[in-house]
Amino acid sequence: MGDGLRIGLLGSGFIAGFHLQALQAVRDATVTVIHSPTAAHRERAAAQADALGLGPCRAAPTVDDLVTADDVDAVFILGPNGTRLEHMRAIHAAVTSGRTTLRGVACEKPLARTLGEAREMQRLAEDAGLAHAYLENQVFAPSVMRGKEILWRRAAAVAGRPYLARAAEEHSGPHEPWFWRGEEQGGGVLLDMMCHSVEVARHLLTAPDADRASLRVVSASGTTATLKWSRPEYVERLRGAMGPTVDYAHAPAEDFARGTITLEDADGHPLVIEASTSWAYVGPGLRIAIEVMGPEYSLDINTLSTTTRLFLSREVTGSSGEDLVEKQNAEHGLMPILDDEAAAYGYVAEDRHVVRSFLDGTPPLETFADGVAVIEILMALYRSAELGRTVTLPDAELEHYVPVVARPR
Repeated sequence: MGDGLRIGLLGSGFIAGFHLQALQAVRDATVTVIHSPTAAHRERAAAQADALGLGPCRAAPTVDDLVTADDVDAVFILGPNGTRLEHMRAIHAAVTSGRTTLRGVACEKPLARTLGEAREMQRLAEDAGLAHAYLENQVFAPSVMRGKEILWRRAAAVAGRPYLARAAEEHSGPHEPWFWRGEEQGGGVLLDMMCHSVEVARHLLTAPDADRASLRVVSASGTTATLKWSRPEYVERLRGAMGPTVDYAHAPAEDFARGTITLEDADGHPLVIEASTSWAYVGPGLRIAIEVMGPEYSLDINTLSTTTRLFLSREVTGSSGEDLVEKQNAEHGLMPILDDEAAAYGYVAEDRHVVRSFLDGTPPLETFADGVAVIEILMALYRSAELGRTVTLPDAELEHYVPVVARPR
């Protein structure tokens, strides 16, 4: 691929902004082309890439223009969930017809909306002979990377492997209307955020020298509910913020989800993942909480336990924003400050790892196979919540399963 990796971004929204911030800290990477279906959005994102020193970058009016560009080595799929398979099909068609020299593709979480879609994403990438990376940033968060290294080296090596991982992610709700529409997004908060919690927990429970597939999923038990956003006053508030297509009086998706996943390691030891996610959390901002427990030790991570905090009295007034922490809910009181969100949440280390893997021709830590494994677990949790019972895996019904909130209504 020459001296560096030339990246094209399919998407220009919130998550693309995080990747642009993160890629500033990655050597041997440039962003050359960005596509969004909205002209103003793609032009703005391309200008941002230039301003950050990642270019020169231009806006591509179509997906095909981006995937066939002669100055793009790898594509990052960052658009809404409902467009990801369509974009992967366009990449596959361009590669197999010889209209592009692409070498790699990376896709944001979740990989797809259903297990069937996820399997097709993996099949298309492999059939095209592309290196593929599943973009799960929490696995690369510095706290997670450092915590796992120390836990397994100092604790598990002496007292035995960890057996329980808890992971939770909570905030007050997504930024864009499509996240709230179950059919378009593929679900609600379970699909949107428990993909993070399940995979970071699975990663932490996996021995450093073992493949993630060494942990066999045995069963899944899920609970979902719409606790806040189906209340009449919040239905109206949500409609006012997101527009008339988001109607939680008649078509709500879950804003709370909890899952318990049981696994076995290669020696038959039982392991448990407890995951919890919410769009109904009101606190300073986005909260990610992770715990790992073993025979004689425990690990605790909380992104709101920051080293920097700011107190503002009621006499200090100003406009609302997210300048202190993502999904910020207040401008007064004692507020945590995340010094570098792109680094703290794992985007910097993730992008550095993916770029290096693509350039060196080595498999990334997270591939589309991991994205498929996560979707299988999430569909099992959705099915468990629908049936009101634990689902044992493997389950053939999951191959064509669609969560209730994602079905046409």
